[in-house]
This record gives sequence, C-alpha cells and structure tokens, in this order.
Amino acid sequence: MKDIAWSSILSVGVAEIDDDHRLLIALFNELNRAAAAGESAAYLAATLEELINCTVWHFSHEERLMLKHGFPGIEPHKAAHRELIDAAREWQAKLAQTGYAVTEDEIRYLDRWLTEHILTVDQGLGAFLARVA
Repeated sequence: MKDIAWSSILSVGVAEIDDDHRLLIALFNELNRAAAAGESAAYLAATLEELINCTVWHFSHEERLMLKHGFPGIEPHKAAHRELIDAAREWQAKLAQTGYAVTEDEIRYLDRWLTEHILTVDQGLGAFLARVA
C-alpha cells in the first residue's frame, strides 16, 4: 500500500494541529512500510504502540482546543476519536496475544480513517478555530 503524502490539501489551517497530523502520518507510513516488509511482530507492536500513544495525545490536544473555544461539534468528534482508538487497541491486543501481522485491511482502514477524518471532521474544526481563535 502507498504511503500517505502530506500536502496542503490535508492542512486544517491550524499550525499546531497540522504539525500533529504530520507526525501521525509519518508514524502511519512507518507502520505501513514495516507491515509490507514483514517486520517482526515485536517491531510492529512497538510501532503500533507509538502510533496509538501519539494519536491519543493528539486527540487530547484537539479536544482541549475544542473545549477552550467552545466547539459545538465536540461530542461527535470525540466519538470518532474513540472509534479509532478502540479499533487500534483491538489490533494491539491481537498482536500481543498471537504475534499476528498487521493486515493490509487494517492498514487500509487506518489510511482511510486518518485521511477522511482530516479532510472532513478536522477541516470543520480548523475552520471553526480560524474564526474564533
């Protein structure tokens, strides 16, 4: 599967959120390449752990900004965040228990989720923050 390439289309217009997204994309790309290369289960687990930890931090960051500025769509946005973290934690548990490889379907899910979330939900947050911050 192709890496995600950062471009201006993925920018939400808020530098601190864009910086977070660049890091998440870099970590996703590392996981993607590691899975494609057949890296060890231990390496995949470490990479997935780093991606999850950075994602959880990023979501907390976004949610703090939403609270600070009174973002009206906070609850559905938080629900979308929980959906991804729950799915990633399930994969993490499977990886820890069975040593299975991260599948191409899971990589595709992460790719689609990350890009669609940035291009839709986070764009709305960025537009809101540009008006009020």
